[in-house]
Amino acid sequence: MLNNSVLVHFVRNGPAYLPEIDAYVGFIQAHGQQALVHDTSATVPLNAQVVWWMCGRVSYAEARRLKHAFHIHEYASASAPPHAWLKDAVKYWTQPKPDFRIFQNGWVRERMGFNDGVPYALRDMGVAPAFFDVAAPALPAPSYADNAPARVPPNAFDLVYLGEMSRLLPFIPLLQCIHEAGRTLLLVGEVPDELRALLPANVTCTGRVPYAEVPRQLRRARFGLNLVSNIEPYNQQTSTKLLEYCAVGLPVVSNDYAWVRYFAAHYQGNFHLLRDDPASWQYSFGDALEAYPYAVPNVRTLAWPQLLNALPIWKYLHIA
Repeated sequence: MLNNSVLVHFVRNGPAYLPEIDAYVGFIQAHGQQALVHDTSATVPLNAQVVWWMCGRVSYAEARRLKHAFHIHEYASASAPPHAWLKDAVKYWTQPKPDFRIFQNGWVRERMGFNDGVPYALRDMGVAPAFFDVAAPALPAPSYADNAPARVPPNAFDLVYLGEMSRLLPFIPLLQCIHEAGRTLLLVGEVPDELRALLPANVTCTGRVPYAEVPRQLRRARFGLNLVSNIEPYNQQTSTKLLEYCAVGLPVVSNDYAWVRYFAAHYQGNFHLLRDDPASWQYSFGDALEAYPYAVPNVRTLAWPQLLNALPIWKYLHIA
């Protein structure tokens, strides 16, 4: 039984960018409880009440050391290539049994394969409230509509891409086509040297920027560019960048894959989906870029406070 005062220890288990941790900490603190974030479990004290693992591998030795705690295993993603299936199989067979599990979506849960009776919840990616508040007097407010063309703000760049830049390496031919179509591209984030050497001349890089500044960086462009490798698990998981594009009111241009089609149908969005045929890209980034009948879906229900408030885990922890 947990005490009235709850301290939740989050264990990052690696260098991955996890905006959900900040959202969790804010939610817990807003309800009068406490949270600490640890890079490794070694700094979690022996008397911890709640240990929330962002999986990753969870050490049996550490689970035994913290045996009096309530353990939560969260799978924000299935394992990434190479050897993704093997990595997930190892987790299935070797992870210690927690008290509760959280999965990003149903596909991730099925991929992990756990069927041991542990209670679980599905928790999709969310959007920080600041993304909905980005519009300043100099910028038109985001236009949300059901199957209606979005208002396109006249900004400095044609397209913007946000996210893990190394994942753009397979899309260099597409970036070159953007350049050949006379379009400009803004990359928001740290660009590795390997990618920078291959970028065409139309690309501007911000470098690393504070997270609070990201919404205004996105509004420097007219369209959000969503490029995701069409392989598992990437093509079955939520694209956080796409949610953030929608939150600031940007029409979306994306490559075509399973999750983006599911999301557009579920939220009544209309995105310009690029064909796999490179010969069609010149047209897609030419006249078709403005002519496409975009609809920007309303994603306010995915704001972190609303999304987290619906999670059943809080009743186990006596929070909210």
